[in-house]
Amino acid sequence: MANKQTTLAAMTAEMQSGMTIGIGGWGSRRKPMALVRAILNSDVEDLTVVAYGGPDVGLLVKSGKVKKVICGFVTLDSIPLDPLWRAARQAGAVELMEVDEGLFYLGLQAAAWRVPFLVARAGLGSAVLDNAPEIRTIENPYGDGPFADPADGGATLVAMPALRLDIAAVHVNIADTAGNAMVLGPDPFFDELFLGAAQRRFVTAEKVVEAGTLSDHGPLERVIIHRLMTDAVAETPGGAHFTTNLPDYGRDEAFQKAYVTAAKEPEAWAAFSQRFLAGDEDSYQQAVQAWRAEQ
Repeated sequence: MANKQTTLAAMTAEMQSGMTIGIGGWGSRRKPMALVRAILNSDVEDLTVVAYGGPDVGLLVKSGKVKKVICGFVTLDSIPLDPLWRAARQAGAVELMEVDEGLFYLGLQAAAWRVPFLVARAGLGSAVLDNAPEIRTIENPYGDGPFADPADGGATLVAMPALRLDIAAVHVNIADTAGNAMVLGPDPFFDELFLGAAQRRFVTAEKVVEAGTLSDHGPLERVIIHRLMTDAVAETPGGAHFTTNLPDYGRDEAFQKAYVTAAKEPEAWAAFSQRFLAGDEDSYQQAVQAWRAEQ
């Protein structure tokens, strides 16, 4: 099996301006934040970001590197709305395609299955179709004939387009050098679909072990990502901070509150950004440790 282990720098080097980037995790849970921080310090711009959004979206939008966001929400979980995202939306700083969580899931699934769309009733009769005019409806081609079902409840369905990604990135507890990956926490939440929907698939992990040894670290049923879904793996201890990555660590609620507080004032944000976001990942982790010692 090929050794797919690499670095954050090598992953970031593959990114180009104008790409569509899918970011796994959910809200403020298991986000590949180390890679997000690396993107902040890169020269890529004009990105389309596809995510069940959290601080990943807030930070990237604040950096000015994003032209469009496709999402179901942007939340910090214990804090309902990411403040950087709120400010960007109020200022009209980015384009938005906002759908419900179910349609978002179908968009990833369609891309993973390499079909142009999947159909659903979700969105009918709501403001989703008004707010996302890109989404079209389709008439049921089986409204009559041998496959007709009187219980269908109508001929019109929502045709959710495939959310095709140039690159997808997810964060896990443990991966091996071949690209198999294990999520030990309670919330895998569609990461395999992000990878399936992408042309290039990146996995960051708290720990990378030798191929064939994942069973030494947890039950094999928690290996939700197969090596055929992965192109590159990077070891990034603490790489989901400040989001949760159970059982390795929970959400850093104190740091998340500091992030939210800093976002309220330009001067405070400039100081926060300079202290925590201006350097590489080692600098970030060291700055967080120093900050904790001050509390």
